[in-house]
Amino acid sequence: MTYTPLLEWIDAQQDNMLSEVLALSEINSGSANIPGIEKVIDRLSDFASSLDAEEERLELPPRTDVLDNGEIVESESGPLLRLTKWPNANRRILLVGHSDTVYPKDHSFQHCTKLDENTINGPGVADMKGGIVVMLTALQALERSPYAGNIGWQVIINPDEEIGSFASAQHLDQAARAADIGMIFEPALADGTLAGARKGSGNFALTARGRAAHAGRERHLGRNAIAAIARAISLLDGLNGQREVVTINVAKLTGGGPNNVVPDFALCRFNIRVPSPEGQAWAEKQLQQIIDEISQADGISLELHGSFGRQPKVMDKAHQQLFSLLKSCGDDLGLSTEAKATGGCCDGNNLAAAGLANIDTLGVRGGAIHSTDEFLLIDSLSERAKLSALLLFKLSAGEAIWPDRTTTA
Repeated sequence: MTYTPLLEWIDAQQDNMLSEVLALSEINSGSANIPGIEKVIDRLSDFASSLDAEEERLELPPRTDVLDNGEIVESESGPLLRLTKWPNANRRILLVGHSDTVYPKDHSFQHCTKLDENTINGPGVADMKGGIVVMLTALQALERSPYAGNIGWQVIINPDEEIGSFASAQHLDQAARAADIGMIFEPALADGTLAGARKGSGNFALTARGRAAHAGRERHLGRNAIAAIARAISLLDGLNGQREVVTINVAKLTGGGPNNVVPDFALCRFNIRVPSPEGQAWAEKQLQQIIDEISQADGISLELHGSFGRQPKVMDKAHQQLFSLLKSCGDDLGLSTEAKATGGCCDGNNLAAAGLANIDTLGVRGGAIHSTDEFLLIDSLSERAKLSALLLFKLSAGEAIWPDRTTTA
């Protein structure tokens, strides 16, 4: 089968795609900037209108956050955009992106700059406003094709990926269980390398509570919460190297007050990365042992908040089959589709945990994400849209074999 006219149509969209990315990236949509996320969703809705899909904007439940003083609060999230087309088709694809970025509305990095003829620097140009434009353009090509309707598809654009997707996790899980494959549009590396296996990630806050006392007169009556949390930090950091590729990073410590007061509160925040479910179980066991040991001290209590919000993504048979299919598409286009394991995580972890084989770096080529040096390689817009579109064409035309569906509980 020849898909050349459809792929040439994507090439003709290059300038329009770039304009759309620039416009989206000039809208601040930090995870906490709900009005900004709503503006991004409005623009994406307009860009996707030609797809004639069912559109829903879903309000998400509040998420629980622990402040540095130990107070537990609820924080709101922006809306989730869901587009659905051909829901009664026998085969279904889930395509996922996120509208939020890591740059808050008061961040200095707010505008795009053209560095050279093929490079744009700007907030979210790669992660992942460029990726969303790639996704929607590939779908537009599919809907223009004779194969439209052969497969059903659903798009989810969630507003909280950069902070763990806790509020949107249930929607991702439900959609993943109803789909046959997943496509996520996080950026590839600048050379086109994709992410394969991904570590699981847990974000935690550990609080220690003791007893305040005068540091001179009655120090013996106090119970030092900072000393307790410092011991916990030492034990946590000591876990590094005990089990291969399980890593613990203590990221923040807060607590205490005047020098003449025994501190009665302290908090530390840390992240754990694990390569497998077995590694996660080991880390959870070690963490509980540390808490139990330190909590035995008189007048000291520790409380753990957080969880492994993202499970490890393992390259099982279904994922290998899907990557092989993508490689055939890349070969047809003269593109490299090599993949390598990464310690990073994304919503691809969530889809894999629900049993859905997925490729999660189908977005633009770029780099330096989460920094003021974030960049997008302009020629990758049409290039990556053609790669995803060709995958969709082959699946909808019956030219490709669908990967096995992983069975989950």
